[in-house]
Amino acid sequence: MSQLEVPITDVETFIYCLEVVPDVDVVQTTEVTSILEDIARNQHITSIYKACDTIEGLEEAINQLIYDDHHFKDYEIIYLVLPGDANNILINGYYYSIEEIAELFEGKLDGKILHFANKKVLDLTDEESQYFMDITGARAVSGYGFKSDNLTSAFTIDRVFFSLFYEDDDIKAVVERMFRKHYKLCTLLDFRLYY
Repeated sequence: MSQLEVPITDVETFIYCLEVVPDVDVVQTTEVTSILEDIARNQHITSIYKACDTIEGLEEAINQLIYDDHHFKDYEIIYLVLPGDANNILINGYYYSIEEIAELFEGKLDGKILHFANKKVLDLTDEESQYFMDITGARAVSGYGFKSDNLTSAFTIDRVFFSLFYEDDDIKAVVERMFRKHYKLCTLLDFRLYY
């Protein structure tokens, strides 16, 4: 695979990452935390990372961001590293539908972009994506049609997406640039954007 061209941002930018782990009480450096550290070091994109192992933990993490973090307006991307199938996420042995997640985040994600890593397939109809954005207030939802534990989007195209977005917040233009510069990878992982 050829080297990815990853732009470096020159403005202070933030990503809020929520990752589902088997047990939050077991302190571990996950693949995602290592990648986020590398992105901070090399691309100047700061992130806040929260691990959760229950649906309540996921809701609490979002509430902490919204109500306790005075820089919430600076976080334009909410990066969700959640396993699951199709339009469901899997947390602690239980599946939750995209509609349940929308209701959990009701009115809390005004103007944000939710980006799902390829730990789960994101395959929304126009009606489902519109419902999700209407309920949550999100500006856009993105993810992948290809789920893989071996070829993780965090190592590859996610970091390009984050950098390009913070260069130019026109989400449609960002996706067009991604496909122009990294067509094979975007196609292989089946990058999807709903806005």
